[in-house]
Amino acid sequence: MCNFMGYRVTIDQFIRLKQLEKELGTLAAMDALVSGFSYGDWQVVTANGANDIEIRKMHWEFIPWWIKDEAQLRETRKQGIPWLNATSEKLLDSKMFREAALERRCLVIASWFYEWRHFKPVGAKKENAYPYLISLPGHEYFYMAGIWQPWVDKSTGETIDTFAIVTTKANSLMEKVHNIKKRMPTILTEDLAHEWILGNIDEQRIKEIAGFQYPAEGMAAQTIQKNFKTVPNPVEPYHFAELPPLV
Repeated sequence: MCNFMGYRVTIDQFIRLKQLEKELGTLAAMDALVSGFSYGDWQVVTANGANDIEIRKMHWEFIPWWIKDEAQLRETRKQGIPWLNATSEKLLDSKMFREAALERRCLVIASWFYEWRHFKPVGAKKENAYPYLISLPGHEYFYMAGIWQPWVDKSTGETIDTFAIVTTKANSLMEKVHNIKKRMPTILTEDLAHEWILGNIDEQRIKEIAGFQYPAEGMAAQTIQKNFKTVPNPVEPYHFAELPPLV
């Protein structure tokens, strides 16, 4: 869930969070498409003291403390256990995520994310997966709730900051798109984003914000080419004649 996302670079090289504004600078060159399974870096926003924010690059994969080194991490990935997302309902019950949810919350910047809808066309032998680009019309970018923690490779001593995107139950639009697991990233309003990283909030409020469902009427879903991961323009709309519209 939410393993692919992208960002639209414009002449506006700043991000804003309520009254706070930060220049992206060298961080502005974000990609139209990034896969979490490439285990690379992405731009996140963290608190910088009680009343300020900073933009940092972090490794997209929340690596737990018990992973000793890169070799063990690669072996764990082969078992199909990625830590790209953190389920909101279990955030504070998880030994792996609890401390980060309480002490190290962040915002993940994106302009869109990608998700798949499963559908079996008439006459087809099996269901097909159709990719969608999900965006917020009128927003150059938005914030997703995240959590982060530092991880130390015990074989090299290197420390890297790692993060996961918090996910919640799908709203009415995302139930139709992500129609198997019915999940979506926890996209936050500006007020909630500010509160998530700068507010002095208790466990109940953390649960409430982590489980927030962005209103379906504020989102848009557009089909794109099935090979969007390899084409020059991964956000270009594409129509599938056999696929009924979202209703």
